[in-house]
Amino acid sequence: MTHGKGREFKKLPPLKLENIKDGHLQLLLFEAERAWVYSQELSLQSTQLAVNSKAGIKGHDNTPSALRRHATSRLRRAVNWSTELLSHCQALYASSRLSAESLVQATVYTLIVNGRLLRHRYEYEDALIQLSVARKLLDELASKATTSRDQALATTFSDEIGPEIRHCAHELRRANAYDIDAIVADVAPKHQNGLVEGCDALIKNLGKETGLGQERQKLDTLMWEDEVVPVRNPELVDVLLRVQDAEKRLKNAEIPEELREKRGDVGERKKSKLGKGARSKRGVAAFDAVLLALSDAEDVARKLVEVHELSGGSAASTTAGTRDIQFVHAFVVYQLLSYRIQRDLLLISTLLHQSQAHHHLSASQGTGSSKPHKERVDARLFPAVVKLLDTIIQSLDQMRTLTVVDESPDLASAVETRLSFTKARRCRYLALCYGPQKRYAEALTLTQHANVHIREARSILGLISGNDPIALGTRLFYPLIESDIDKLESDISADSLDYKKDWFAFNGGSVGTDNKAHKKPLFFDIALNYVEIDMDRLRERAGKKPVVPQITPAAQVPVASAFEKKTTARAKVEEIERAPTPDPSASTRSGLSSLLGGWWGRK
Repeated sequence: MTHGKGREFKKLPPLKLENIKDGHLQLLLFEAERAWVYSQELSLQSTQLAVNSKAGIKGHDNTPSALRRHATSRLRRAVNWSTELLSHCQALYASSRLSAESLVQATVYTLIVNGRLLRHRYEYEDALIQLSVARKLLDELASKATTSRDQALATTFSDEIGPEIRHCAHELRRANAYDIDAIVADVAPKHQNGLVEGCDALIKNLGKETGLGQERQKLDTLMWEDEVVPVRNPELVDVLLRVQDAEKRLKNAEIPEELREKRGDVGERKKSKLGKGARSKRGVAAFDAVLLALSDAEDVARKLVEVHELSGGSAASTTAGTRDIQFVHAFVVYQLLSYRIQRDLLLISTLLHQSQAHHHLSASQGTGSSKPHKERVDARLFPAVVKLLDTIIQSLDQMRTLTVVDESPDLASAVETRLSFTKARRCRYLALCYGPQKRYAEALTLTQHANVHIREARSILGLISGNDPIALGTRLFYPLIESDIDKLESDISADSLDYKKDWFAFNGGSVGTDNKAHKKPLFFDIALNYVEIDMDRLRERAGKKPVVPQITPAAQVPVASAFEKKTTARAKVEEIERAPTPDPSASTRSGLSSLLGGWWGRK
């Protein structure tokens, strides 16, 4: 199609209508795009070379004028390829093998390339006519598009040629050169039939060939503060369509009653319908699908913001009052955070409901336990609730920093109210974690912090009007009314009284160290029977100096002499305490003994 086969150039015969396929049209489009991109590269090089030559920098042999002429030749080549593409499309449309929408797209592409060539040649009058007619046709394509993606494609090209129309009008010294819509409305109707053959009939045939099967791909209108949020990018439209489908499945999951319920606590004995846990699980799965789609949308919007910043804002929307891509990104992040908060609230409600159901089942079976309910719950329940509340606080903090929230005082106040209320709930459930551990001082401190957050939430909530539409919209993903704050405050007061009673019954309210609280484990008593512990080493590792015994001079006496003194003293004591032996001679001197002694010959 270009130069035949082999190294020798051979002109191919003209392409017949019956042999034209999609590949022929695509090849012509790619050739035109390649020539246009090469011309843009040469124009950039000529500009840089001109700047360097003024600065006295040498680096390229070609002159700026030569590069500019080369760029113009490549632009002419792009116009030739696009004109050939348009001629084939017109022939196919005449034979009913091409839709009116495709022919309008080929016509718009040819007008844009030709208008850029004229603007490159400084022929601003003709360039303004070509670009204005192309803009008019793009607006028609966007208004009659059957899918949101086609509408976003037309809008993207329309935004791209908007600055070029403004530049041409500025060079022609036109009044109100900034108003692109007014310029297009003035120029396009006068020249559209002359540039486009059968333009009026072609516009009337737009949208008639497509059926109603693609109606489901229409993106619903996104609203923010009673204003439409424009989605002007095809990639963003694709991911938002997936978000829209996930939201429909979420609505069909029948979970709004869980979101509108008051968030029950452990002490509540409110009966619920059977099957609520199963519906909650389905609701969590539906929320996961929405969050996944919104994460993809946030990724696409963030990349578009980066591209917009790198391009210097050249691709920004030109319509007055139209929101930019930064606002769309902030809007998507707000939706992502709101659905994440709804999912966490649903998880908390499900956990508390399951614990209440288990408590009611145990009571109905007659377990006979006299312990209060808060001591018989699963030890993992309250830490799990605290973890979910931490995630909600993180989401609310991130939401508060968004520009769409910061620009609206009422919405910012509503987010602040829910942030304080969530912090109060977190303090309460964290105190419930300390209660079973007999750490009543920490639990009472947390209840005091919770009361401070409740006062903050009540003061901010009083400043928000009850009929405010923004506050009402915030309640849709985080319902909060005055009675919820009153209920939480009463629960915290009751918990605080219970902690004081339990603390007084435990150790009389003492905050000092107790031997019972620091009882040595039985392991040490058993281990000391088998292992000899070096107490000096342990005291040294603990940072304490080992005890050195004080040696006195008396203690330095030799052991042998001390033993001899001890035995001598013991012998003296025995001699003193022993009774003396009676003398026989003294008993014979008088009395009966003297008479008898005389008989036996004794004295």
